Amino acid sequence: MVDTALIKECSDPDLKPAIVEQFIERAGAPDPLAVTVRSGNRVVLVPKPTTPEETLALIRENLGRNIVRVGLTQYPAGLGIMEAGRLKPDLIEPCENIRMGTALFAKVYRVVTKWYGNPTDRAVLPQVFDDAIIAWQTGYFEGTAVFRAPDPGEMKLVDPEPEREGNSTSQRADHGAAAVSNAAQDVATDPNTAGIRIDLSGIGAREK
Repeated sequence: MVDTALIKECSDPDLKPAIVEQFIERAGAPDPLAVTVRSGNRVVLVPKPTTPEETLALIRENLGRNIVRVGLTQYPAGLGIMEAGRLKPDLIEPCENIRMGTALFAKVYRVVTKWYGNPTDRAVLPQVFDDAIIAWQTGYFEGTAVFRAPDPGEMKLVDPEPEREGNSTSQRADHGAAAVSNAAQDVATDPNTAGIRIDLSGIGAREK
């Protein structure tokens, strides 16, 4: 579990710590060097990196061919390449990864919340959050590429209530797996699968 103090210090101010904790628990990873690589709806087995240099090298090897998620928040590494024009080494630094990841998730959460009509009904809020998590995992919500979607702007992001009866972890997992499979059919515009337009060969290279 990610340290509470780190969450309070580094997470986006639009998200309450309780939301961030749930987000990382359900969609993130416990290891700041964690790299997840997917090809369509298939997870690609890759060596587990043990150093920042190995992590950056693994990201570099897979960007442009596969979907790459990295760090505590499983941030979409390809998005950073397209927007910043370079692979940021601080992407795997825990605080920076939480800062970037929670800022992007806050936007995704706003996109999903707006689609629902900015609900306040406590019975609806867990489903909104569930869909925001799935949108983060797949990159899509109702046909919209959420990482590229315009930010709806200021709105209150409410902490969802605890799980409701009938909304078990296994049911959410089934829902998420179906969403991942569907999204995998249309990944051409996913920023994580975009071709690399720059030379990354010198980034994260190990010292000789």
